[in-house]
Amino acid sequence: MSRVLAHGTAIKVGDTGLIFVGPSGSGKSSLALQTLFSARLDGQFAALVSDDQVFVEAVNGEVRASAPATISGMIELRGSGIGRVRSIPEARLHHAVRLVEVHAENRIPEGNQVWRAEGGITLPMVFLDRTVRDPYPWLEALIDGFPVTPSPRQGE
Repeated sequence: MSRVLAHGTAIKVGDTGLIFVGPSGSGKSSLALQTLFSARLDGQFAALVSDDQVFVEAVNGEVRASAPATISGMIELRGSGIGRVRSIPEARLHHAVRLVEVHAENRIPEGNQVWRAEGGITLPMVFLDRTVRDPYPWLEALIDGFPVTPSPRQGE
C-alpha cells in the first residue's frame, strides 16, 4: 500500500504513537506539544514525528507515520511562528486523537470509533476536548496502558 498525506500532528510518547486530527485551527500542534512536554516531565520518551502534514502508510499490519523532509523537526506555534523540537523520522501509530468542541449533545462520544485516512488506513480513535490545557492525563485515562513504556534492552 502506498503512503498518503494526512492533515494532523503525529508524536511518539514512550512506545505509543498518536496522531492528533481535527480541523485547521483546532489546536492539534499546541496540544501535541503540551503532551510532549508533560510526557517528558513524567520521565517518558517523547518526540514529534510530524506537524500539519503527516505521511501515513500501512506496513505489515501496522500504521507508520513520517514527516515530509521539508518540515522535519518543525512545529507551528500559532501566533508565534515555527518552532523546532526533538523529533524522530518515523513511528508506529496506535491511536488517532480527534479534537472536538464539546457541546451538550456530544459530551460523551460513542465508543469504538475509527479514524480513516485515504487508502483504507484506519486507527482506533479517541476524542479530546480541544480546550483541555494538558492532554497527557486525559490520554492516560482514555487509552488503556498509555503510554506504553519501552522494554529495557538486554544488558542495560
